Amino acid sequence: MEPLLGKTLAELQAVALAAGLQKFAGKQLAEWLYVRRAASFDEMTNISLKGRKALKEHYTIGRHAPVKEAVSTDGTRKYLFEISNSNPQFVESVYIPEDDRATLCVSTQAGCKMGCRFCMTGTLGFHGHLPAAEILNQIFEIDAMAVADGREPLSNIVYMGEGEPMDNIDEVLRSLEIMTAPYGCAWSPKRITVSTVGVPAMKCFLDESECHLAVSLHNPFSVERALIMPAEKIMPVTEVVALLRNYDWSHQRRVSFEYICWAGQNDTPRHAKELLRLLKGLNCRINLIRFHEGVETVARSAKESRHFPGSDEKQMEWLRDYLTSNGLTTTIRRSRGEDILAACGMLVNSLNA
Repeated sequence: MEPLLGKTLAELQAVALAAGLQKFAGKQLAEWLYVRRAASFDEMTNISLKGRKALKEHYTIGRHAPVKEAVSTDGTRKYLFEISNSNPQFVESVYIPEDDRATLCVSTQAGCKMGCRFCMTGTLGFHGHLPAAEILNQIFEIDAMAVADGREPLSNIVYMGEGEPMDNIDEVLRSLEIMTAPYGCAWSPKRITVSTVGVPAMKCFLDESECHLAVSLHNPFSVERALIMPAEKIMPVTEVVALLRNYDWSHQRRVSFEYICWAGQNDTPRHAKELLRLLKGLNCRINLIRFHEGVETVARSAKESRHFPGSDEKQMEWLRDYLTSNGLTTTIRRSRGEDILAACGMLVNSLNA
């Protein structure tokens, strides 16, 4: 049966009418699903018994708990969800607590088709798009578990798990609408960041959402970037940056660039100068990311793994200071959950092993 989770207000109103209810019951359904986070029809006490029975005959709520959990020494938690398209599949989500806040990294696809050579998730291949119901289920279930356990409820969401969000643009935008709309969860879009390697659907996201954007950059030179990121051939980084210049980043909405550092390959003065040239005048931030040893040991092959030695701390600090001193705000992002394969690029459904 079809889940109600993931349906917009207009769609829920249509569902209500089809079930013999008044149109206003669609708004009641939205409140039960997205505000009160109901997990069963029986909780919907202001909807008639007859109406609930009619709904049960054709729909499910769409909520289901993760099947496994792993906890890192730093408090990060990784969850395995079973999802079902044509075949059962699995995806992972990561809960990252920090002081009085908590961020959730959600997946938008089962696996990924972008084929970035340094990413463990890419080794899974592509197994399907997640519908908005499955994206939202990750958020609702993990938030409920955190509250029940006395941990911090979710304060931020990053669409940086398995998959390329812009490759599943319709379902991603649907989930973002529900998270931010007054009839839905009413979150500020400034609490949500969506990542991309840079694909044409990025323009649709920029036009239809006010959420933050994070671009996986990793090399400012097109020829070098194409060697590690096949998506460069679809939408070159110069086109990505040119598109971003058409939007206003001077207020609350932010664009950032994710930049994994490899020794001698993208952390040199030559690369630093090109980053300044490429991003000159764009109000943005660069997040430098350490390359995780776990990724290096399980790259596509031993031959390829030798191409990705991570930069040392001293070189990353030099790159950060050089870029910042030349007007490009740069930070070194702290790695979390590496011991449970929960850090950036490490989601390979290991909990299903």
